[in-house]
Amino acid sequence: MMRFVLAALVGVLCLHVSWAGLEAQPAGQAVLEDFTAKDADGFPKEWKAQHGEGKARQSYVVQLDGTQPFLAVRKADQRIYKRNISWAPKAMPVLTWRWRLKVAPAGAEPIAAVFVSLDTDLMVIPVSNKYVWSSTKAKGTTTEGGMFGASEIILRSGPQPIGEWIEERVNVYEDFKRIHQHEPAGKAWGISLQGGPGVEVDFGSLTVSSP
Repeated sequence: MMRFVLAALVGVLCLHVSWAGLEAQPAGQAVLEDFTAKDADGFPKEWKAQHGEGKARQSYVVQLDGTQPFLAVRKADQRIYKRNISWAPKAMPVLTWRWRLKVAPAGAEPIAAVFVSLDTDLMVIPVSNKYVWSSTKAKGTTTEGGMFGASEIILRSGPQPIGEWIEERVNVYEDFKRIHQHEPAGKAWGISLQGGPGVEVDFGSLTVSSP
């Protein structure tokens, strides 16, 4: 009898915690990454390097701005990616993130980029759009990526401002349909982040939401 009562109490407690968590999460919004979890060397947990992990771990390091974690990218030669994220892009198509430029050598291309992979092709290669902060390309320029490359959308042009957080907000679902001419998969493949050659740039948290 006592065991039954304890089990019932535990069930009530778990239900209460579960509902509390749901209430804390705004309706129609989810955090893809907030950089609160990191490895001992500061590399963000559950992220992978595109090529050599040793160099990536030196270039991509979680730091704090006061109490707020962010990803500092310094002189990267590759991008890093995160897979297995619980995100249905049709239900929550709006991706929001912040980035902050610290240093950009003349002609560095790109300054920074966010890759959004919402599907894979028949060879299981991610089908991606790349949202770019460019040194020289005109804002609004869209370039199709071809068979293996990511399609490119220029969100911001020129190495300014310096040292200021800038928020971006894009409808990745509509962009995917417009460029690739088909619906994405029901669940996104993943996201990638990139700092350009010689560039020092920071990334804040990435969230998705309904329109």
